[in-house]
Amino acid sequence: MTFSIVARDPQTGAFGVATATGGPAVGSLVPHARAGVGALATQGFTNPLYAPDGLAQLALGEGAQQVVDALTQADVEVHKRQLIVIDAKGRTAGWSGSGLTQHVGLHLEDGLAAAGNLLAADTVVPAMVDGFRAERGPLELRLLAALRAGEAKGGDARGIRSAAILVCCDQPYPAIDVRVDLSLTPLDDLETVLQSTRTGEYAEFFAALPRR
Repeated sequence: MTFSIVARDPQTGAFGVATATGGPAVGSLVPHARAGVGALATQGFTNPLYAPDGLAQLALGEGAQQVVDALTQADVEVHKRQLIVIDAKGRTAGWSGSGLTQHVGLHLEDGLAAAGNLLAADTVVPAMVDGFRAERGPLELRLLAALRAGEAKGGDARGIRSAAILVCCDQPYPAIDVRVDLSLTPLDDLETVLQSTRTGEYAEFFAALPRR
């Protein structure tokens, strides 16, 4: 139903999540991150409780695998879930339940994890990883490149109708929290919003936000 990527920027320590799906408002439930703590994407038949519980555990210093184990072991419908987590050290872990709709993909490496279900092809998740690596811009643009690469291989088997990118740097609020909740061209729309926050008429406003 959804394909997502989580990553940690080794230069800045920022955490980012990008996600796209065939349904509306994917940004409301799937992507989650906290500065200095980590990030996760909860999808499949989404369990939104994975987000507050998982981030709380990461904030206590638990590793990505510990968090995935704790969340999935406590969930009686874990066979329906898909989850990827990255912790403060950049370690990743993930889960894909047996009840997810094919095609299902999961990729884990230090600093980067990607996953998807109800995909058009097995090549979607590997393409996302390649797209992320090929982009040399800031983290949000690398995340967008990953979504575009996944879409180019078919993405969600139903097509995509919503997408979101979330980036947390060194402040208690997100540096980037961009969502397109329903569109025939969500990735194009997502890029338009990103450009507006980075170089458009609102860039000065975002650059002047208070910092701790």
